[in-house]
Formats: sequence, C-alpha cells, structure tokens
Amino acid sequence: MPGRVLAQAGNSSSLFSASPSLGAFPPAPAPGRGGDGFGSSGVLAPPTHGQMLMPPPPTPMVPAGQVALALSAKFGTEAAPITGGLTWRVYGAKPQPDGNFPLIREDKSAAPTLVLPAGPYIVHVGFGLANAVKPITLRGATVREEFDLPAGGLRMEGKVGDARIPAAQISFDVFKGSQFEPSDRRPIAEHIASGGVVVVPEGTYYIVSNYGDANSVVRSDIRVQAGKLTDVVVNHRAAIITLKLVNEKGGEALANTAWSVLTPGGDVIKESIGAFPRVVLAEGEYRAIARNEGNVFEREFKVVTGVDGDVEVLAK
Repeated sequence: MPGRVLAQAGNSSSLFSASPSLGAFPPAPAPGRGGDGFGSSGVLAPPTHGQMLMPPPPTPMVPAGQVALALSAKFGTEAAPITGGLTWRVYGAKPQPDGNFPLIREDKSAAPTLVLPAGPYIVHVGFGLANAVKPITLRGATVREEFDLPAGGLRMEGKVGDARIPAAQISFDVFKGSQFEPSDRRPIAEHIASGGVVVVPEGTYYIVSNYGDANSVVRSDIRVQAGKLTDVVVNHRAAIITLKLVNEKGGEALANTAWSVLTPGGDVIKESIGAFPRVVLAEGEYRAIARNEGNVFEREFKVVTGVDGDVEVLAK
C-alpha cells in the first residue's frame, strides 16, 4: 500500500477475574510528560538527582501475624526500574467455587509495600499489555519481590509530506508478529489515537494506519525494545478530495447526490450521499460516479499526494 513508516527508538489469564490495563496511554501535551513512564529521549527516565536524595518511603507498621510485601518492577535484568503506569494485584492462592482466585489487594503505585496476613498469594503486575505473575509465600518480617517486565512503548502519528495529519482523521491498530508471517490476525490494540502510547512486551509488531475511512492504509513492521519508547511516523501518500456535482464549472453543488468512487478496474473505494462529501484517497487514478434525480454522471480524476482539492462532475 502507498506510504512509508519511520520508526525511532525512542491477554488476561483465566486465573484472574479482573481485567488488565488496556495498554494505551492518552496523548501527552509534550513528549515524555504524559505520565507514561518514559523520558523525552524515548528511554525510561532515571530518577532525577532530587529523587535519588529522597529517602525511601517508610516501612508501614506490621502487626503480629502479618508480613510486609515490598514490590517493584524493572524492564528486565540489569535494566532500569519502571516508575509509573503499573497495576499490582494480589490474589488469594486458593480458587473460589467459581474457579476465580479472590482479589485481595490492588495498588497502582510504582513500588508499593503491602501489609498482608502471612501465607501464600499470587501476585500479578500489569504494565500496559505486558504482565507477569508470581506465586509468593509471605513469612517473616518483610518479603521483597522484583518483577521483570521487558516491555516498551509505541507512540504513533501520521503525516502527508511534512504536514501532520490531525488526530481526528487517523487511527492505528497494532498486531503481534510480522505482517509477512502467519499468525493470529486479531489486533492487540485498536483505534489508537495519534500521539497515544501503547505499552507492549518487547518484540516484533506490525501497525496498520488508517487515514480517513477509504483506501489510505499503511502497514509496517516495528521492533519494540524493552525500556524504550519507539516513535513511529507513518507517511501517507494521499490527499483530501471534495466531490461536487455542478451544472457548470465553479457552480453550486447539487444536493441529494449519491456518490461512488471507483478504481480504473471498477473496484468501489467509497460510497456516500451529499452535496459535497469529503474523502481521503490514496495517490492514484479514480472515477467518480454521481447519481442525482435518476441521472448518472461521471468523471475520471487523479489524486496527487498532499494536493487537496475539489473534483467537480458536470451534470451534463
């Protein structure tokens, strides 16, 4: 399909009754400042000097018969800590009659310390679409558990030439694996807005970018690295075309017109009804067919990347 992608490094288990995070952070006002756990360089930001000087949070009082569980997560062995966007869930180790494990505690802190009765538990941590599970037995005074979550982020936007596509006109679907390999073709994340961040396990993914609702679609494989935010810029070769049925060139558009946009081979790309519908079309040649009051009119036209404009069909 027309277009290109520039990338810069920058399933809920049946064990659990609660749903995991969807994995999509909303668009941030400025890169790296949206609470997504990543710095402006595209790598998880290390603690600032001021943060490193701050003492760790005090250990809570632990009553007799209970144990403090200190939790933390990293992007992998020898990797940086994850400082935001985590959801911790602690489940009882014994399933209920319905087969679900009871949720005991939930916390969204980066490194919480939970005080729980001594005994066995199952701890689940989610970071976007990445997650990890450990069985843990609490005994003694304090139990410290560190989870490895080799995950990274995708932040996507679209352009036509050097012009950024408005967020309302473009969306992204993310699939696991390569587009060239047989795999489950259900998206793991759908309709992601431009500028949003999707957190996924480290690995290969492919992105489907839809500009408008016609045929401007770009697909590309992307490699996500643990601890890094990969900025993906999808360049669409397309333009916005406004269709008009007129009695004379430059005349007023006729209302109640039914439109079909076809390829030279006769494939229908888009159908709509209106005086002047707007459609995003990939670069190429097309034929517009207008139907009004029982009459049919048509015209061939060409779409050039970045050249938005009107296509007038004469009612003659």
